Amino acid sequence: MPHPARDALAARLRAAGSVFAEDEADLLLAAGDGDPARLRTLVQRRLAGEPLEYVLGWAAFDGHRIRVTPGVFVPRARTAVVVEQAARLLHRYDRVVDLCCGAGAIAVALLERVGALDLVASDIDPDAVDIAAENIGDRGIVVRGDLFAPLPDRFRGAVDVIAVNAPYVPTDAIATMPVEARDHEHRVALDGGGDGLELHRRIALGAGEWLRAGGSVVIEVSEAQAPASAAAFTAAGFTARIEHDDDVDGTCVVATLPA
Repeated sequence: MPHPARDALAARLRAAGSVFAEDEADLLLAAGDGDPARLRTLVQRRLAGEPLEYVLGWAAFDGHRIRVTPGVFVPRARTAVVVEQAARLLHRYDRVVDLCCGAGAIAVALLERVGALDLVASDIDPDAVDIAAENIGDRGIVVRGDLFAPLPDRFRGAVDVIAVNAPYVPTDAIATMPVEARDHEHRVALDGGGDGLELHRRIALGAGEWLRAGGSVVIEVSEAQAPASAAAFTAAGFTARIEHDDDVDGTCVVATLPA
């Protein structure tokens, strides 16, 4: 059955460079909710190059709609590899940190997969902290600060899993990222330093103070960087392995303290 409005919108989106024009048209029409003025505003924002997730106000991740606002890191499907590996290590009521939490996508997904957790999410970006608190609600605590600095003292030496999607894009490579990321997401959510692994090395050196014996860090990384990230954790006294999920094209390092 023809859908003239949807087809016309998809054509406009395709002309503007959208690869998934029909899908985007459906999402925008749904978000317009029958209000022509609202739909027109949403379409103009998208045609102007604003990321679809910001236009809609949410991003799809691991079966959830994660609320996002402009500037906050948009969850990527590949980060589900972190959720999968972390969930395998967790039981209900375990103590978990979602480090560099962004919008709190990992935390939301783990709460759904595992159940109730003693969870703290942390990020240095105040906008991310605000939206993560909205997404997580009363199911966890969200704190602002640099890596481990804002974590509650009761977590020291007692965390079962630290799940992390820290920035790992090398500084010089940010210019080559898709325009939707480099021009719209806060740089602090992208920049991993000279080789992309500056935060990985800091986390490897600091995580042992917060994990219980036998606890693990599960941290996203590119496939090419994974051996260097794993080596940083090994040098800090962890046993490290690399995991890859072909379904989401995601890679992570799972680093475990001796029991």
